[in-house]
Parts: sequence; C-alpha cells; structure tokens
Amino acid sequence: MSARLAWWSTELAVISTRGTQFKASEGGCDSISKDSPELCFSKSVNSPAVHSKMAAAEEFLVKELDKRASGQAFEVILAASDPKGEFPLSPPKKKEMSLEEIQRKLDAAEERRKNHEAEVLKHLAEKREHEKEVLQKAMEENNNFSKIAEEKLNQKMEANKENRTALLAAMNDKFKEKDKKLEEVRKNKETKEGTED
Repeated sequence: MSARLAWWSTELAVISTRGTQFKASEGGCDSISKDSPELCFSKSVNSPAVHSKMAAAEEFLVKELDKRASGQAFEVILAASDPKGEFPLSPPKKKEMSLEEIQRKLDAAEERRKNHEAEVLKHLAEKREHEKEVLQKAMEENNNFSKIAEEKLNQKMEANKENRTALLAAMNDKFKEKDKKLEEVRKNKETKEGTED
C-alpha cells in the first residue's frame, strides 16, 4: 500500500510499507515494525529536510486508509497555510523620500536631459556638416564637368576654325591658280590675234 504526504505546498512525498519495512522518501526511517509506523513518521518529520517544508504548518492530521497483513497505508493532511502570510493584500508602502533625495533625482534628470539634448544637437551638426560636404563636392564636380565640357568645346571650335581656315586657303590658292591659267589663256589668245593682224 502507499500513503501520500500532502505538504503545505503542492509537493507530494510517497511513503510505502511492505511487510516489516517502512521507507520514507524524505529519509529518517530505515526499518521498523509495521505495527508502529507513526514512529517512523515522527522520525521523518523531525528530519531537517521534512521539518523545513512543514515549518509553515502548525497542525496536521494522520488518516489511516487501509490496514492489512502485507502493509499499512495512511494519509497525512496538513492544515491550510495562512493566505495572509503568503499573499499580502496590499503592496508594501514606499518609504517617504526626503527633499534632498527628490532634489538629487531632479538634478540627475535635468543632467540626463541636457546630455540628451547635447547629443541630439551634436548629431544634427554632424548631419548638416555632412550635407554641406556632399553639396560642396557635388558643386565641385559640376564645375569640373562644366570646365571640361567648355575646354572640349573650345578645342573642337578651334579645330573647326583651323580646318575652315585651311579649307579657305586651299580654295583661295585654287582660285588663284585658275585665275592665272585664265590670264595665260587670254594673253595667248591676244598674242595670236595680234600676230594674225
């Protein structure tokens, strides 16, 4: 047979009896006659492990369940624990703070606020500085691009001007050459006409 020990908490311990042996799960009883299990129980209860668990209970009831030749079963019922001791109805009151403590806390809060404000301002200043640098870099790149584009355009215009000048010079030379030939032809013609007359 078996018996249950109902502790003041939800934890249970099982005591079993077989013949002349009586074993307690918490220790304190090795072997005893089956006719006097209460001695074993009193030994178990007086052991430090069990005593610490039952310290909160003031009364307990031993109820015999079954008694046979092969063994004996009983149930130990502990008195209900005091709910006031376990669960306080109202939260503990906070201790009164002195004016110095309140002032110290206010000063600490003010210091934290100032530090936070300084961090925010520093972050904003760094962000503005970064934006300024990015804008400056973009303007420099734009100016460089404009200068490079202007230089390329000037080089192209200069090359076109040189090509046009060269072309005009070549055409001028060609026209001069034609004028020269025409002049020679005219002179030859005049000379022929003069000799024929």
